[in-house]
Amino acid sequence: MANFKELLVWQKSIDFVTEIYRTTETFPKDETFGLKSQIRRASVSIPSNIAEGNSRRSKPDYLQFLKISRGSCAEVETQLIIAKNLNFLKEENYLKLNQDILEISKMLNGLINSLKEI
Repeated sequence: MANFKELLVWQKSIDFVTEIYRTTETFPKDETFGLKSQIRRASVSIPSNIAEGNSRRSKPDYLQFLKISRGSCAEVETQLIIAKNLNFLKEENYLKLNQDILEISKMLNGLINSLKEI
C-alpha cells in the first residue's frame, strides 16, 4: 500500500478542506456552531479517514475507513446544497465545490474497487 500522502485522492481532499475553510469564512456569524462547523468537520473527515485507514495496514480496515470517507463526501455534498439554498454560497462557489466533492467521491470509489480486486 502506498503512503497516504502519495495518494492523489488524499491530496485533492486536503486541497478541498482548505477551500471549504476559506469559503465558509463568509458564512453568517450565527452559523459558527451550526452548518459552518458541520461542513468543516465533515470535510476534514475525508482525508483524515483515508490517512487513518491507510496507516492501519490491514485491507479490511482500510476499506472500512475509505467507506467512511465516502460517506463524509455525501455528507458534505448535502451540506453544500443546504448552504446554497440558504444563500450562504454563491452559485459559482457551490458549483466548483460540488464538482470537487463529486470527483473525490469517484476517486474513493475507484480506490475501494481496486482494493477489493487485490
